[in-house]
Amino acid sequence: MNKADRALSAASDDRLIALLADRVSERVKADYEVVEEQDGIDLRAIWSALYRNRWLILAVIGLALAAGVASILLTTPTYRAATTVQIEQQSAKILGTEDLEPVPSAQEAERFLQTQVDIIKSRALADQVVDELRLAGKPDFLAAQGAKPLKTGKDGAKEKREQALALLEDSLTVTLPRNSRVVSIAVESRDPTLAASVANAYASNFISSNLQRRFDTSSYSREFLQKQLALTKAKLEESERSLIAYSRSAGLIDASAGASGSAAEVGPRSLTTANLVQLNQSFAQARSARLEKEQRWNQAQATPLMSLPEVLSNPTVQQLTQRRAEAEATYSEELKRRRAEHPTVVQAKANIGELDRQIATLANSIRNSIREQYQVALRQEQALAGNVSQLKGATLAEQDRGVRYNILKREVDTNRELYDGLLQRYKEVGAQAGVTNNNISIVDKAEAPSTPVRPRPAINMALAGLAGLALAFLLVFAREKFDDAVRAPDDVEAKLHLPLLGVVPLVNKGADVRAQLRDPRSSVAEAQQSVRSSIELASADGVPPTLLLTSSRPSEGKSTTAFALARDFAAAGQHVLLVDADLRKPSVHRILGLPNKAGLSNVLARQMGLEQVIQPTDQPGLMFLSSGPLPPSPAQLLATNLLGELFTTLQARFDVVIIDGPPVLGLADAPRLAAAAQGVLFVIEANGAHRGAAKSALARLRGGGARMIGAVLTKFDARKIGYGEYGYGYSYRYGSGETAQLGQG
Repeated sequence: MNKADRALSAASDDRLIALLADRVSERVKADYEVVEEQDGIDLRAIWSALYRNRWLILAVIGLALAAGVASILLTTPTYRAATTVQIEQQSAKILGTEDLEPVPSAQEAERFLQTQVDIIKSRALADQVVDELRLAGKPDFLAAQGAKPLKTGKDGAKEKREQALALLEDSLTVTLPRNSRVVSIAVESRDPTLAASVANAYASNFISSNLQRRFDTSSYSREFLQKQLALTKAKLEESERSLIAYSRSAGLIDASAGASGSAAEVGPRSLTTANLVQLNQSFAQARSARLEKEQRWNQAQATPLMSLPEVLSNPTVQQLTQRRAEAEATYSEELKRRRAEHPTVVQAKANIGELDRQIATLANSIRNSIREQYQVALRQEQALAGNVSQLKGATLAEQDRGVRYNILKREVDTNRELYDGLLQRYKEVGAQAGVTNNNISIVDKAEAPSTPVRPRPAINMALAGLAGLALAFLLVFAREKFDDAVRAPDDVEAKLHLPLLGVVPLVNKGADVRAQLRDPRSSVAEAQQSVRSSIELASADGVPPTLLLTSSRPSEGKSTTAFALARDFAAAGQHVLLVDADLRKPSVHRILGLPNKAGLSNVLARQMGLEQVIQPTDQPGLMFLSSGPLPPSPAQLLATNLLGELFTTLQARFDVVIIDGPPVLGLADAPRLAAAAQGVLFVIEANGAHRGAAKSALARLRGGGARMIGAVLTKFDARKIGYGEYGYGYSYRYGSGETAQLGQG
């Protein structure tokens, strides 16, 4: 192939490389924009962390599951027996005389039920269960609860009892579901029969203790009422004695004591008042009678004698009037037959006169009797009026003395009412004591369970798996938190704050790096071409005339990267010099297959000139300056001013000078080379370099005046960290149908 063909081929390769570099740059930009647009959670980074630590996660989960299996095998089966009781706040009425409890509010009902739960958990109820089942020091009970008999001392019985109470407290579980009055009393034990017995004993003793508390409350009420009755009775007797003594001293007689029925309630209390009332009633009656008699007498005076109703209605007058009429008739008949002088006629007329006289006499006597009745009524009224006047004065005087009497009387009545009420209440409480009502009933009795509640293999294994998973995630998080290794391209900018110029994939073990670099379709060659393109576009001035490649530690791929960059620049038609400036452990000459008898160390030591040490390579346009013999003190050799002059001379003779420098940490060579070079490219090994070491190396370089243009991530295996091919490897089809993998740049 002549020179023109080579130039044409090189130009075609440059256009292809530029196209691929543009595509890669666009994809890198898009990938970073996608990462930046995520809401603070990088799912790809999380997956990468989990993938890298997959064996640790599996190991931790496996250990957790093994621990779960061990817990199942080593745990003694524990059984749980439960009995349920229903608790009502209001109990049924038996006698009908019990106190009526008000309907409680929801809050009060909840507080009442919680109080009952606390009573079930109380020590007093546990004491009753221990006594009923004789659990104190019982070997079967201790064995069932996983406890050992105590070595008792002086208070052996007390210590055994305390041990039994503690075991019961640990095994008891009381559950009150929300919006329910049914309480579950559960007991756990290794013996299912014992668990059921203890649970039923708790329920029965809870009911009996509730009844006993009610009975004790009733007994207390009876005792209290009995004492109050005695006190009230004494007060009543004392007040009655005081009332009687005052009545005697004041001369007051209670007239209502001898009355009966309603008269005793409404009648007067003192004798004087009673007499006054009676006289006043008699006086009113007498006055009414006098008015009536007076009216009759006045009427009798104004009416003719024979027209008085009393005269006309008198039977005697009526008989005499009838006899006169008969006599008048006889007289008229005799007068018709005889003369007036006839003795018969005269006798008849005399009879009529006698009858008139008798009638007149009888009528006068009737009118006189009306007058007498009036006079009698008047005298009675006057007599009663005098007596009433006398009693009024006595009553007024007695009322002054009755104020104290009324006070004492009210005290007697109050004490009597209080005594009667207490006596009635005492009788009711006494009747209720024998028929105590109960508000607690058993719903379901506990039965010996057939299956244990612990261990539960499925739950144990699930919990072990979840615990293992959580612990594994915690370990992964801690490992990732404290592990500052640079693993992915994202870490370069995130951790080191350097622009990423390219990613070089990991070469399989045993593969020939030089052969892959010579193959333009290999992933390594394509990645290096991408790095070269990124360097050209890294600044407005283009490629630095002198470019130093260094790293934080050895074996990070800087020598291979330096060789690849020098070869690619030379293939692009530039005059390139590759300098091996690692005066401690040179390796570029082995990559090129050239000798290292003379080189940079000879020039810096002024032993030889550049023309004597620069060697040609098999790549057109690429020259090589090896390190030369290893000097005893590379730092002193590089500290001379000749280094800067040498780089200036090389810039004048070559388009690009690629310098493979030593690592930074622990050596003074790299900072001095970086200060003399126009640009520094930092090489980072994926999964090998660490943030702390890399930042320290960068700080030393920047402290020496280095002009950093970016970083290259080498030996990157996306699959190894769980990223796969996404975002870091692309395939391009060539005309031959072959596929080349290009690392992201």
